[in-house]
Amino acid sequence: MATGYAATGGAAGHTAQTPLTGRRIAITGGTTGIGRATALLLAGEGAQIFTCGRDPEHLGDCLAAVRNAGGTIDGLALDLAHEGAVDRFFGAAEQAMGGIDVAVINAAVPASGLTEMDEAALRYAIAADFTAYLVSAWRAAAALSGKNGDIVLVGSMSAHVLGGHSTVYAGMKAGIAGFAEALRREMGGKGVRVGLVEPGLVGTDFQYPDIPADKQRAMIADEKMLRAEDIAVGIHYFLTQPRRTVVQQLVIVPRVNEE
Repeated sequence: MATGYAATGGAAGHTAQTPLTGRRIAITGGTTGIGRATALLLAGEGAQIFTCGRDPEHLGDCLAAVRNAGGTIDGLALDLAHEGAVDRFFGAAEQAMGGIDVAVINAAVPASGLTEMDEAALRYAIAADFTAYLVSAWRAAAALSGKNGDIVLVGSMSAHVLGGHSTVYAGMKAGIAGFAEALRREMGGKGVRVGLVEPGLVGTDFQYPDIPADKQRAMIADEKMLRAEDIAVGIHYFLTQPRRTVVQQLVIVPRVNEE
């Protein structure tokens, strides 16, 4: 029996790839950093993108960049930490694209040590980085069940590299890691692939003000920090694998790792 990609006319030794052309992809937090790089890459391969971000100026810049590169994208400015915002985002995405095939759940805000935050900041971080993630996955699962869809959760190596100034963020990302593995098992029989991409240190706006732009550029040049595009390529890898496979967890870290 013929097997692999060669059976469909590809090169021997290669497996089949799932094409991105025409795929309808909702990306939360897609106006800066990893989300923006992912929108640019996937739109460049023919996917239709709908995204969101908190800053209208960043949203406009992202939409213009993708469109100028020949991609198809739309989106809206909103804060997913607010009640009802997740449903508003997915409703708008489904209306704009006629449904969704993929959800990349990426939107997040920085959080520091538990004793370094006041209650309001703590509650907001939980709403943005944990509650909105789970509600986004719930909304995506409802839209994708039985339709050969994909859910990609963008986590963080902070779930594993634990520091005293990252207790809140690390706790939430560790929770996302466990959630992603369990959700993969829950959704696999429903035709939905669920995977987790865990980046190491990435040069993005997310690092401000702790790591200013000039220091980020130097760290990237020294290969001690990743570019957002490196993570976008990982998400692309997950989405283009054969439907029979799931990239359950993909860890991407700088080659020169001082942790």
